[in-house]
Amino acid sequence: MINRIRDVRKEKGMTLAEVGAACDPPTTAQTIGRLETGMRNLSLDWMNRIAAALRVEPETLLRGNDSAQPQIVARLTESGPEALPNPRDAILPTQLDAGARLVCVTIDAAQGEYRAGDQLWLRQVDPEEAPKIVNRDVLVPRSGGRFAFGRLIDRQGTLVGLLPPGAGQRQVVVDKPQWLAVAEMLVRRL
Repeated sequence: MINRIRDVRKEKGMTLAEVGAACDPPTTAQTIGRLETGMRNLSLDWMNRIAAALRVEPETLLRGNDSAQPQIVARLTESGPEALPNPRDAILPTQLDAGARLVCVTIDAAQGEYRAGDQLWLRQVDPEEAPKIVNRDVLVPRSGGRFAFGRLIDRQGTLVGLLPPGAGQRQVVVDKPQWLAVAEMLVRRL
């Protein structure tokens, strides 16, 4: 059994010591680290304590080997979207359908209506669905493992046109994208 304690903890922006202190009764950062890495068995009691400390459901901390986990695939920076060198597991908001093909983009620099620290959840769709999602924000894969992000403003044949969210940025055109991912949910920390 593989646990997701580290993924959830990092998504929550907490250190090992903060999780240990939030447990009831409190424990050490070393103990939390050993549970994360599997050096110590994750019992039901520990799973419930850590889940309460992270304010998630206990089953969120578990992952089966065969489950298709949504991934954070890119981050939006001042210069535009950047692919992550190693996509990482994302914590699925409870309002989203776990059966959908989902990806997540973290916002590192404010652009348009997005603020630094936001998470944007997107649902993958086939390029043929582009006419249905015109005027929605989309993530589009490009060659070389890169991405384009912006408002879908046009589709002509195999070309899709995007208007990036940053001020003064030029339209981006992508030919024959493998898929499009349309924005479904914005998660913003308070």
